[in-house]
Order: sequence, then structure tokens, then C-alpha cells
Amino acid sequence: MLPSHTNPEGSTMRHRILWMLGVAGIAAIVTAAVAALPNSEPSLTNVPSANTDSTGYAPPSVLSPELQQVIVAQGATKVENPSSAISYYGYDNDTLNSAGQPAMLPIGSPLAEAHKTEPDKNTYLVFKRSLDGADPAYDYGTHFLFQGHEGGSPGYITRINLDADTAHRVTVLATKDSTGADIADIDGSTWDPWAQRLLFTTENANAPTYAATPDYPSTVTDVSGALGRGGYEGIQDDSAGNVWIVEDIGGTTRGTAAKRPNSFIYRYVPRHPGDLQNGKLQVLQVLNSSNQPITFDSQAALNNPDQVALHSYGNVFTTKWVTIHDTAVNGTAPFNANTLAKAAGGTPFKRPENGQFRPGSHFTEFYFDETGDTNATSSENDTAGGWGSIQKLTQSSPSADTGKLTLFFKCDEKTAGLDNVTFLSRNDVTFVQDMGDTLHSQSNALDSAFVWNTNVDYSKPGAPQPLRWLAEGRDASATLDNANGGFGKNEGDNEITGAHVSDGDPGVDGILGAKVPNLFDGSKWRWFYTQQHGDNSTWEVLSAGHAGSDR
Repeated sequence: MLPSHTNPEGSTMRHRILWMLGVAGIAAIVTAAVAALPNSEPSLTNVPSANTDSTGYAPPSVLSPELQQVIVAQGATKVENPSSAISYYGYDNDTLNSAGQPAMLPIGSPLAEAHKTEPDKNTYLVFKRSLDGADPAYDYGTHFLFQGHEGGSPGYITRINLDADTAHRVTVLATKDSTGADIADIDGSTWDPWAQRLLFTTENANAPTYAATPDYPSTVTDVSGALGRGGYEGIQDDSAGNVWIVEDIGGTTRGTAAKRPNSFIYRYVPRHPGDLQNGKLQVLQVLNSSNQPITFDSQAALNNPDQVALHSYGNVFTTKWVTIHDTAVNGTAPFNANTLAKAAGGTPFKRPENGQFRPGSHFTEFYFDETGDTNATSSENDTAGGWGSIQKLTQSSPSADTGKLTLFFKCDEKTAGLDNVTFLSRNDVTFVQDMGDTLHSQSNALDSAFVWNTNVDYSKPGAPQPLRWLAEGRDASATLDNANGGFGKNEGDNEITGAHVSDGDPGVDGILGAKVPNLFDGSKWRWFYTQQHGDNSTWEVLSAGHAGSDR
């Protein structure tokens, strides 16, 4: 467990963790290791500050000294099955050099570079048998990390084969769906153990929500006739077989940098677990102090009292789930969930991006974040969620029709712009930042990753601050993009995404939240994230005491 967060910035913060390191299977490309740490409780030390944002400055990432990280794949990793469109993990082949390779840095006149495809949310799975790859004679092992790619064309799905050699390290699983249509750019992902499918979201109300098989070639089907289409990002199963979806759509500004809340929390209730074609899609509705729904129509004004109340400590709101689409009544044609959520009186939030159930809560506690306005000039920063927040939804069971919503943490400029989430233990949750270039410049700070303890009451005066375990750097490629507008096609600063802790269990007991993570205890639990944009490196986080040896 990680119980104590003590001192704010400027001094050492200590965070206790039970460390037991055994065998950790990492492929030879990252010189994985077997090592042991004593059965003790060393501290995870706070990184005192974020890296600064300065023109031409490309600082390395800084981790808590008890941690280290190794690359499991990067944009320049050549895929084992290259095509005319995609040859490398993180680049399209839309701008090539004279050797026919994607331009990973700007070339030519005017300067141009390949589209960086931005591998996003990671999903780690361990199977009892080796999965098929592009080479039928090769044994790919049993440990795999899956991701969709958020940028470029076509969209595609990759699988990092963690047990494989360099030549077989990354497999492109699919670029087209089962109808032959190009896959849309992908954001979120999870594994549905009943359907035995990966679920992928597209953060695009005009694009499908997908289900995909983990083998090669992957069969990818459009399931948005039941799950709908929206600005979907976070996606997560619960123990009853329901699928929870977190939407991220930026609303219109209202005369300032403050954006109107325009995104919703959804729950898909299948006819039976694993049925991705027949079921009900529901939207979360929050009731205000007068027992009236907080709706999109009621949230037009700046600093609306209900939104201010949602982002104030100590308030407890009743929630209920409202069905907006039922395949038994409405059919199975794809539909826009955001439009239906507004019509049904769902409660909008300021760009919620991801959520996860607290381990050991029996899927009764769901934590989700709001990215907010990501602008230091927003008139709602300190009042109505402009800096963002972490919200806690509590229900008697994952299938309950009603619940309670409370503000778990009110973000400030230092912690603004939260995005991905994963639990490190029963009570410790990490949210990572995606502040964006504008807020980076305004705050003179690049993104960070923090840990919160769910037993801490952050509303109390003098409460401890969240612990920073990662001050993300900026690789040279992202630094060039930042200074040159991405050369017309790419993002600027690096972003932290795909934060993911899992033991890889593909069964029902492996749903995130079903088990309490026990990081660094043998080879079971593993921790990944992606440094998106720039070089597009996907990392595994290890104990600093993890010694390297060839596998």
C-alpha cells in the first residue's frame, strides 16, 4: 500500500510502498531482468517540480528515484509487417526521404515530416498460448501490450509483443474493419473478458466504436449500433459485464477561455455480458440541491451555480442512470450518444477523459477526471472546474440505478489538465496530465504524473498535496514540433498517456479493479505509459532496484 503523503513542494515527500521484486518478464530489446529487493518499505520520493517549458529546451524526464523506466517500443521501431501506409510504430509513410523511409524529423523545402501517429491507451494482456503474428513460424510468447493510434490516416491497431525479438517486436494488427473500411483514429481501449474482444474508442462522434480480436490479423467490428458514437475516450468494464465510457468533447467558449461543459459519462448495459450488439446505453444524470437535473440546457451561463457546486468540496449529489438508447426499441443503427444524452437530460462535465474503479471496492467506487479548460485565463478555473477535477461516483453495486457523486480533488494550476488514470494499489491512484502547449507556456511547466491516496481528505486545510512521480521531459522531436507548429500536421510538446497497471489476466477476475495491484511482486503486475507525440515512446516503469540481464 501507499498510505502517506506528507509535505508539499520544496521538501521531500514520502510515500510508503511495499516492495517485493521477483521475476519480471521483459523482452531482450529492453534487457529485462530478474532481481530481488529486500522485503522492506522504502519511500517513493516526490519529484519537487515539473520540467520547465523553454524554446529549444529538451529536458529528460525525471522519475521518483525509487523508479526507473525502459522503452518497450518507440516510434522508430519498425513493424514486422510493413505496408505502403505504415512501416514504423509511430509514423505514417506520408512524407518519405530518398531512401523511402518516413521523415522522422523535418526535411525538404518547405520543411515537412511524417505524420506521427500517437499510440494511445495501453492494454496489457497475458495469454496461456502464443498469439498469431505476421510470421507463422515465430513464437511470439504470451505477454502483449495493445494500443490504437490517435493520429494519421488510416487509423490502426498495434500489438507490442513483449516476449519477442526486435524483428517481431511490433505487429500491426489491423488498418481496416470487417467491412473493408479504414479504421478511424483511436483513443481509448480496454479488454472485455466476456466478449473476448478489445474495445477501442475513437473520440469522434462520426466514427465507430470498435471491438477487435487480439490475434493477427485482427477482426475489427463496428459496435456503435449498441454502444453508440461520441467523443469517447475512457472505457472500462465492471464485474457485472457493463461497459463504462467517459466522453471528452470540448464545448464552445463563452466570451472567455472558459468552455461550456459538453461531455458525458455513459454506461452500456448489455443484454448479457459480452453482448456488444444488444443492450442499453445510459447517461449519468446528477441532481442539484433542489433535486433537479443538472443538464446541458441549464449550464449555458458562466460560473453556473450548479457547476460551481459540483466543483466545491463537501457537496454530495444524488445521481441516476437514464437510458438514452435501447437496441430492442431503437434498433442497431449507429447513433450519436452526445446528442441523445443532451436530449435525455444527462449531466455535462468539462472534458472528462478517463475513469477507473478503485480496487477492492467491489466496483462500487468509480473515479474519473475532468481535463477542464487547459487555459490559465479561464474565468472558471477556480470556481467551476476550469483547472479540472477528480470526481468520485459511489454506488451500492456497479449495476445500481442510483448513486452519489462527490468532488474528490479540485485541481489547481499545478495539477490542471488531468487525462489518463490507473491505480497503483488499493488506495493509490495516479492521474497524468495533458495540459497542452498553451497551458505549458502559460505555466512554464511541462506535464507531470501524480499519485493521490483515496483515504486522504484533500478538502481539509493543510491537507497533503498529491505526490509527483514523473516530471515528463520533452524529446528533441517534440521540441522541434513545438517551435514550428508541428510542421502543419503534428502535435507539439510530449503528452503522458496510456498509464496502465495490470497483471494481464484476460479472464473476468482480471478486469481492472477486480484485484488489488501488487507492483514489483514477481512478474505479474506491470506498469506502462506512453510519452505521446515527438518520438512516441512507450515505457515500462520498474523499480530502481531492477537489475538488467538478457532474457
